[in-house]
Amino acid sequence: MDDLIKMTAKDLDFYYGDFHALIDISLDFYENQVTALIGPSGCGKSTLLRCLNRMNDLIDVVALRRRVGMVFQKPNPFPKTVFENVAYGLRVNGINDKAFISERVEKTLRQAALWEEVKDRLHDSALGLSGGQQQRLCIARAMAVEPEILLMDEPCSALDPIATQKIEELIHQLKKTYTIIIVTHNMQQAARVSDITGFFYLGKLIETDKAETIFTRPKFTQTSDYITGRFG
Repeated sequence: MDDLIKMTAKDLDFYYGDFHALIDISLDFYENQVTALIGPSGCGKSTLLRCLNRMNDLIDVVALRRRVGMVFQKPNPFPKTVFENVAYGLRVNGINDKAFISERVEKTLRQAALWEEVKDRLHDSALGLSGGQQQRLCIARAMAVEPEILLMDEPCSALDPIATQKIEELIHQLKKTYTIIIVTHNMQQAARVSDITGFFYLGKLIETDKAETIFTRPKFTQTSDYITGRFG
């Protein structure tokens, strides 16, 4: 591919104690592309995502977090107002200009396709939003500090089909601005939203290719067996 590489995992091994959770993973992630990580439970997909955001590290990673945003499986808005959820990252990074914060909050909520739904509820608790709205709010919160990369760990698994469709439509819009890496158990979702798909099994990256190739002409039997439902 001629696209710009935004992030790379190279010869990555990761252990939980004696358990070898990721085995020699090398994978490039490209600018303005959606990369989906698929595979059965416990195969290392979410562990890789956590490594990419250095969530397993004990060192200071504030600078990295500013460039790499993370959205989790269950919507996890702070018990604050809608406005303060989005403004939180800006304040943590030392931004106190009220006009700037207000402008960024509106811009980010518009990016997250949420502004029209919450513009009259900015000072209400975020916990009063629907599950789908909460998840889009969490995406807005991750985007507020203008990261380069968005990591999404099964962002639709707790949502109904309508809310899921809205998140998928949002992903298509956001890849114009961000590099997106998504973990999903939903094969159809991976096929719908990703440009590139990587299949993981037992801690190993079995193969990675354009999504269309992975889902129609995979190179390895393991990949074919998984996507056709023979196991997983």
